[in-house]
Amino acid sequence: MRSIRAAAVGAVTLTLSLAASACGGGSSTGGSDDSPKTLTYWASNQGASIEIDKKVLQPELDKFEKQTGVKVKLEVVPWSDLLNRILTATTSGQGPDVLNIGNTWSASLQATGGLLPWDAKNFAAIGGRDRFVDSALGSTGAQGKDPAAVPLYSMAYALYYNKKAFADAGIAGPPATWDELIADGKKLSKDGKWGLGAEGSNPSENIHHAFVFAKQHGADFFTADGKADFTNSGVVSAVKQYVDLMAKDEIIAPGNAEYAQNQSVSDFAKGKNAMLLWQSASANLKSQGMNEADYGIAPVPVQSGTPGTGTNVNSMVAGINLAVFKNTDNLSGARKFVKFMTGDAEQKILNTAYSSIPPVKTAQSDPAFNSPANSVLKDTLAGSAAALPQVADESQFETAVGTAIKSLFADAAAGRAVTDESVKAKLEKAQQQMPTK
Repeated sequence: MRSIRAAAVGAVTLTLSLAASACGGGSSTGGSDDSPKTLTYWASNQGASIEIDKKVLQPELDKFEKQTGVKVKLEVVPWSDLLNRILTATTSGQGPDVLNIGNTWSASLQATGGLLPWDAKNFAAIGGRDRFVDSALGSTGAQGKDPAAVPLYSMAYALYYNKKAFADAGIAGPPATWDELIADGKKLSKDGKWGLGAEGSNPSENIHHAFVFAKQHGADFFTADGKADFTNSGVVSAVKQYVDLMAKDEIIAPGNAEYAQNQSVSDFAKGKNAMLLWQSASANLKSQGMNEADYGIAPVPVQSGTPGTGTNVNSMVAGINLAVFKNTDNLSGARKFVKFMTGDAEQKILNTAYSSIPPVKTAQSDPAFNSPANSVLKDTLAGSAAALPQVADESQFETAVGTAIKSLFADAAAGRAVTDESVKAKLEKAQQQMPTK
C-alpha cells in the first residue's frame, strides 16, 4: 500500500464482515450497462498532493474519453479517508464504478462481496492474466479465489540515504544489516539531526515494517489456517526490534512518534534525517525540492547476509490495485477503463509520474524503468518481497496491531520502558480486538 497514507481506522472496519450492497446503480447480481457514457473513478492520493494527482490523471482520462466516448468523473481520495469511504459505499449502495485500493486490502474487500471478481472472462477482456507479474498478482485477493482487483502500480520499500550526511560522518556506503544501520545511525544522530525517520502514528506504516521484521525473525502474524497469532515469540521480538530503533538505539527522533502524514519524507528531503525507509519515494522527494543526485537508494537491511526469501525478506509487496464495483451500471466501460489504465502506454506514463514500477511485464521491461533506483525496487519485488497476509481480517489486523505499535512508539517517546513484556501485552490486547471465528 502506498507510502503517504495515514491508516483508515475505527470501528467502521468491522463492516468488512458484512456482505456488500451493490454500488453504482446496477443490479445486485452483477452489473449492467444502463449508463454507458460515464464512469465515476475514485483514485488514491499517489502524489505529494491531490492537485498533483489531478494534473497527472486528468489528461489521461481525457485521452480515454476521446478513444471510447466514455467520460470519467475523477475524485482523488486521501488515504486517510479511502478505506472508510469504500466500506461506506459497500453498505450504502452509493459509490464509484472503478476505484483504487491498497493492495493489502484486497482480501478484506473481497470478503464483502462488493467487488467484481476477475475471472478468466474478465481478465480476457483486458488482455489476459499472464500480462501481470506474479508478485503483483499475489496481492489481489485470497488464495484460491478469483482476484478482487487488478494490479495498477507496484512499489517496494528501499533505504534512501543522504550522500553528503554519510560522507561528512565518514561512512563509506549504505548499511546492509540492521547492526550496521544502528551503528551508522548513531554517528548521524547529532546536532539536531537524526539517523532515521519513521511514521510512528501511522498504523499501516507500522504494520509494513513490523511484517518485514517478523519475516526476518522467521515469524508470521497469522497461522497457516488464518488465525491471528500476534504474541508468538518471533513477532514480539520483531516489533520490539523495530520500536527499539527509537526506544533503545535512539536513532529516530522522539517526535517521530507523532508522525503519520509523510513528515518523515519531508524531514529527509530537508536534511533533518539521514536515512528513510519508504516505498518508491523518488517522485515525492523531487516534489519537495530534493535533487536526485543528493541521495542514494539501497535495499532495506536484513539481519545478516543479503536480501532474499524466508528470513531475508526485506519488503512487503507494496502497491495499488484497480477494482470495479460488482454492480456498476457501466460494466463494459469499466472493463475498457481497466484495460486502458493497465495498457503498456498508460503504465509507462503513470508509473513514471509516481516513481512506481509497472506490474505489467512488457511495460516493466521498458528502458524507462531501468534506472539504478528502479533496479533496486524491481530486484526487491522479484526476489525479496512478500505479500502481506491475504486474509479477510487483514484490514482489522492493520488497525489493531498498527495502533499497538503506535502506542509503543508513544511509550518510547515519553521515556517509558519498552520491554518484551510490554510489547507482548499490547499485542495480546490487539489480538483480542480481532473478529472471532
